[in-house]
Amino acid sequence: MSAFSLKGRTALVTGGARGCGLAFAEALAEAGADVAIFDVINPDAAFGEFSKKYGVKTAHYHVDVSSPESLETGFARFKEEFGGALDICVPCAGVNKDVGILDTTPQDFDRLANINFKGVYFTTQMAAKMMIANKTKKGSIIVVASIASYRAIRGQCSSAYCATKGAVKAMVPPVAVELAPYGIRVNSVSPGYIRTEMTAAFPHIFEPWRKEIMSDRVGVPEDLRGACVFLASDASSYITSQDIVIDGGVLQW
Repeated sequence: MSAFSLKGRTALVTGGARGCGLAFAEALAEAGADVAIFDVINPDAAFGEFSKKYGVKTAHYHVDVSSPESLETGFARFKEEFGGALDICVPCAGVNKDVGILDTTPQDFDRLANINFKGVYFTTQMAAKMMIANKTKKGSIIVVASIASYRAIRGQCSSAYCATKGAVKAMVPPVAVELAPYGIRVNSVSPGYIRTEMTAAFPHIFEPWRKEIMSDRVGVPEDLRGACVFLASDASSYITSQDIVIDGGVLQW
């Protein structure tokens, strides 16, 4: 099982203060990686315990991923504190708004696109540059897409949200091709119906969702941890340009 160990590696998770991002951060820390998070909110109290619980270094930086300037500042602070050693990056920050195409405003669209796609794209770019500059030997970038890139989501995800997640998934193959010569693998994960702070704002959707899930339950952030560690580790060293769907069987049901 040593292939799954992340000891001696450094990871960065955007949107890591809560929900799925926090689950990714904890999974990486438990596997032995030092972990930093970028977020516009203060992290869940659990994040502060990771250092003591798993014996790793942790840090939180207030970063707005929709702003390249904020990202640059965050990466500069990260480099100063972690010495530029970046092996794993998980661009996870995302938002949603339950609004149909007939009511979506340009402001709604810009916010969704700027955080969900632009933020992921430029986080990936800056992470790759840091990995290349520091000659990272086993770089892994794991972008967070969604089953919303495959199908419409009942009762909660707007068409603009689905479009941004589709863009995230679509960027993976060409970016993987570009970064392969540098030893950097690029993959994505597509979570299905997951109970988080964001989806909790729509409590009426959970029962209809459950009926669509082969596993007969709505997922929780912890269901995403294994795939994250797998894609970050040597256990997946021959895997790049792929999307792993984590949905309890929704797309096949």
